[in-house]
Amino acid sequence: MNLIPYVDPIASLLGEWACELNAYSILLRIAIAFLFAAVIGCERARKRHSAGLRTFILVSTASSIAMLLDQYSLRLTGAGSGPILSAAALIGIAIISGNSFLYSSRNQIKGLTTAVALWTCAVIGLAAGGGFYTVAAGGFAALLICLAVLPVLEEYLIDLSNYFEVHLELKNVAYLQDFITTIRRLGLKIDNIELNPAYVHSGLSVYSISFTITKEELRKYKKHREIIEALGTLDYVAHIEEIV
Repeated sequence: MNLIPYVDPIASLLGEWACELNAYSILLRIAIAFLFAAVIGCERARKRHSAGLRTFILVSTASSIAMLLDQYSLRLTGAGSGPILSAAALIGIAIISGNSFLYSSRNQIKGLTTAVALWTCAVIGLAAGGGFYTVAAGGFAALLICLAVLPVLEEYLIDLSNYFEVHLELKNVAYLQDFITTIRRLGLKIDNIELNPAYVHSGLSVYSISFTITKEELRKYKKHREIIEALGTLDYVAHIEEIV
């Protein structure tokens, strides 16, 4: 079975030089990796995430250079040589990304989206370095939509759910029963209560609590934020927030 060689649409529009490995195409590929990563990095930095502008640019640019070196090595040594540097770069970024998220004391996973975005940006850099301009552009557009647009939809869908979980800090353990009585009157059912051991010596009684909204009126008219704000006005509640 003969495979039809892939011809990148954007490279075809630019001309034959963009398909070949030359000084101009090398600069173009690195520039594309740089610019795409800069946009994603700005989006992450604007939201004050740990990996920002410089990190994303370095990851994407390094990946594109690794792919370029692999392509050059392939031309020198023949088809027997595999993309060693590209594979090493991808594995290295995966290790870095895997170590860049953590579990907070409030039972929340922090930095997971940024870690995955960092790895995806490395793949986009590899695509740009390999001359797959359309693939890189498509990957960049998909990643940007996931980071900048989908959170709004995700927040809307979360608010539609009858289930939510909160981080609760009570001024004293003696108030737990009062809190349970109050939320039951509001029309909330407790699914699970866990004492948070990270706050044992803080002087507070801290819990992770899962709720289900059972009252029809709350389902129709109250968002999670409004319910949590109402619970936060209780005198014995030091702090409460939704775990997402």
